[in-house]
Amino acid sequence: METPVETTRERLLNVAEQRFGEGGYEGTSLRAITVAAAANIAAVNYHFGSKEALLRAAVGRAMAPVNAERRRRLDQLEAGGSPTPEELIRAFIEPGLDLVLRRGERGAVIARFIGRIAFDPSRRIRELYAAESEPIESRYLAALQRALPQATPDSVAFGYVNMLGLLALHQSQALAVAPSTMASTTPSTTPSTTVSTVSTVSTGQPAVPGAAGPEDPGKLAENLVAFLVAAFDRGLRS
Repeated sequence: METPVETTRERLLNVAEQRFGEGGYEGTSLRAITVAAAANIAAVNYHFGSKEALLRAAVGRAMAPVNAERRRRLDQLEAGGSPTPEELIRAFIEPGLDLVLRRGERGAVIARFIGRIAFDPSRRIRELYAAESEPIESRYLAALQRALPQATPDSVAFGYVNMLGLLALHQSQALAVAPSTMASTTPSTTPSTTVSTVSTVSTGQPAVPGAAGPEDPGKLAENLVAFLVAAFDRGLRS
């Protein structure tokens, strides 16, 4: 049976994931988190020490299983020889999107939280996120550079950073399609017109046609991997 202390800590972490995911770090007050969590500032100070420490704990909790699965897959691929770019991209992308599948109702909340924090406007917050994922991400970058000898290391690094950004956009649901908008678009609709007229998703961002929503992460993973493989294969300068 959970103790009151454990319950309060988990409640603060759960609310922090939701609120930081919706409003970002600077846009979310500690008071808003404590009110929603039925707690107080003293509880935050007791369990975490500060707002930033609360964020760090939430990122660490969310990223731990993702990092572990990425590490397991990469170890397995490298033990079998020289992995292909597609194998590496898939091994990196799928655990990030599996946040939605493996966390039940909270999956979308956690994925949106990670997607938002990974590219927060604040350099300090981005560094905080990077501290939780840097070791395994550096290994993937090095593996991709070895798997793409025809491209310069800088070109592969450029592609890698853009892969991270695209994954974060999908995790944050900034590119998710509102289902009701799909039937209203016609073949004659131009991309620019469609983007400006379709309904917005819950995050307030314009929906983009063709992007799978969180309800179909498997399809999204396949589309995203195929797109990234083509980009790395033909879109990098040698």
